[in-house]
Amino acid sequence: MSITNFTDLLREARLQPDAQRLLFVFTRAELPDNPTAEQRARFEQGEGGVLTPALCVDKALEELSDMAALVAESQETGIEWDIVFVGALSGRGGEAPSAEQAEAQLNRMVESLKMGNVEQYLALDRQGEAVQIG
Repeated sequence: MSITNFTDLLREARLQPDAQRLLFVFTRAELPDNPTAEQRARFEQGEGGVLTPALCVDKALEELSDMAALVAESQETGIEWDIVFVGALSGRGGEAPSAEQAEAQLNRMVESLKMGNVEQYLALDRQGEAVQIG
């Protein structure tokens, strides 16, 4: 199955045999350090820039209903974001992943995204639609 939106993601995660925690890294588009005039112009038109991690959280599937609820919850933090990257952490033997496992994986995910490694994660816009980065 191809995941094209947040609803597809939740459906697929719920079909997995082991308990899942979804990992979210919310990023915002920013100008790179020392941008060229072309980079600045593209950014001002809503294109280009770099995605900088701004907020991260892990959620059990039962804590998630739809993208609108996730966006509303993120707005409570006061932190603006443009694209959210999603990863999944699988439990083992019927056990859900621990909070420590989720935190460690979120930290690895943030570092990976800072290095520009985005292809291994699902990227969603604020409407919950999958987007291609790069």
